[in-house]
Amino acid sequence: MTGLARLEVADGIGTIVLDRPKMNALNRELQEDIRAAAKEATDRKDVKAVILYGGERVFAAGADIKEMEAMSFTDMVDAGSYLMSAISSVAAIPKPTVAAITGYALGGGCELALACDFRVVGSNAKMGQPEILLGLIPGMGGSQRLPRLVGPSRAKELIFSGRMVDAEEAERIGLADWVAEPDQVYELARDKMARFVSMPAYALRAAKEAIDRGIETDLQTGLEIERMLFAAMFATKDRATGMKSFMENGPGKAVFEDA
Repeated sequence: MTGLARLEVADGIGTIVLDRPKMNALNRELQEDIRAAAKEATDRKDVKAVILYGGERVFAAGADIKEMEAMSFTDMVDAGSYLMSAISSVAAIPKPTVAAITGYALGGGCELALACDFRVVGSNAKMGQPEILLGLIPGMGGSQRLPRLVGPSRAKELIFSGRMVDAEEAERIGLADWVAEPDQVYELARDKMARFVSMPAYALRAAKEAIDRGIETDLQTGLEIERMLFAAMFATKDRATGMKSFMENGPGKAVFEDA
C-alpha cells in the first residue's frame, strides 16, 4: 500500500479513508490502496460495517485525467479491468457499506459511491458522471450501477448530459439515501452503520448476497438463490441464538456470536 487509502477501525466500524490531496483523484496507486483496504475490511472479523470517506472537503473528483490522457486503446485494454476491479472490490465487501460524501463525487468517485450499499451526502455535494464531456462513457461501473439505482431513463439523462446533481436532487431520485450538513456527514454515516455492528454477521452477508445476486437475474432464479441462502442460515449458531432468544425473551434481544 502507498498510503493513499487506509482502513481505520473503531467500535466495529471500519472506515476506508481516501487521502490523495487535493481531490482524491483515482490514480493507479489510490485504486490499489482501495483494493487492499477493501480486502482488509472483508477479512477482519472485528469489522462489522464499512464507511468510505474522502474527508471533509471532497469524496473523490474522479479518475486521474492526467494519467489517462496519454493512454492508447491498447493501454486501456490492459488497464480497464484493473480500473474496474478497484470499484468492484468495494462492491464485493460482504458487509454493510456506506459512502460518506462531501463535496465532489464525480466520474470514478461517483462510481465508487455507487458500489456501496448506501450513500450519506453532504448538503454541499455534487454528484455525476461527466465522462461524456471528455468524449468517454463511464468506465468503472457507472453505466450499470446507476440505472439499477435510479432507473434507466434518469441514468441516461445524467450520463448523456454529463451534468452534476446537488444533494437535494440526489436524494429525490434515489442516488442519496440521507442528506446532512457537511460537518455531520461522517457522524451520520457512523450512526447508520452502528446499528449493524451487533447484528448477525453471516445473516447480513447472506441478505446482501441474496439482494445483489438476485437483482441481476430473473425472479425464479433469485428466489432459488434466496431459498439456498435461507437454508444455509440453519448451519449458524446465530440462527439458533436468535430463535431461542425470541422464544424465551421476545424479539430483538438476542446477542449474536458471528458463527
